[in-house]
Amino acid sequence: MKPQFAVIFDMDGVLVDSNPYHKTSIELFLKKHHFSFTDEELKQKVWGRMNKEWLKVVFGDALSEAEIYQLGLDKELLYRQMYEKDIKEVKGLSDFLTLLSNHQVPCAVATSAPRVNVDFVFEHLQIGHFFSTILDDSHVKEGKPHPEIYLKTAQVIGFLPSQCIVFEDSLAGTTSAKNAGTKVIGITTTHTKEELQPTTHLVIDDFTQLSMEDLVKLISL
Repeated sequence: MKPQFAVIFDMDGVLVDSNPYHKTSIELFLKKHHFSFTDEELKQKVWGRMNKEWLKVVFGDALSEAEIYQLGLDKELLYRQMYEKDIKEVKGLSDFLTLLSNHQVPCAVATSAPRVNVDFVFEHLQIGHFFSTILDDSHVKEGKPHPEIYLKTAQVIGFLPSQCIVFEDSLAGTTSAKNAGTKVIGITTTHTKEELQPTTHLVIDDFTQLSMEDLVKLISL
């Protein structure tokens, strides 16, 4: 019997609590180029968005697309070098993915990150076999909060958006998923419960707080 719903995961802040390392790498990167962001600016302009989007905010139209792309690569290399020895999953992730697999629930990843970062995470956590579909920043023209990535992911895995449960940590991400018409679960690695509630159906701290019954109840709303 075909499962009645699918689950789509963002990556940074959802599969891994990587945003503190992204924050530090961005701060070092910006300092190198004589810029800076406040914590609030990071929340509003960076988290959940593709590199090419926030880098254009910083550098404006002064640089070419190729130069922006290279700057993004430079920043991500710095992040991976910093995070490599500390990388770990969000609490309860492996057990939760095993639960979904045992119930034959299709799982996908939809991230604003470049594929090299996806490979980095999957190589260290050994979780790639749980996901039938991975969409990264190369698969979309519009970044979050535009709903494109979640609409496209739902289409690829063969489910209506309303049949998909999305896990997100950023406001750009929850807004993207909500506008796509999915059910949205926020995870409090980046924002508070109060900040996430307006654009989510449920907010959790980690994956130990969910059961299959919770998902079935949510998808039936």
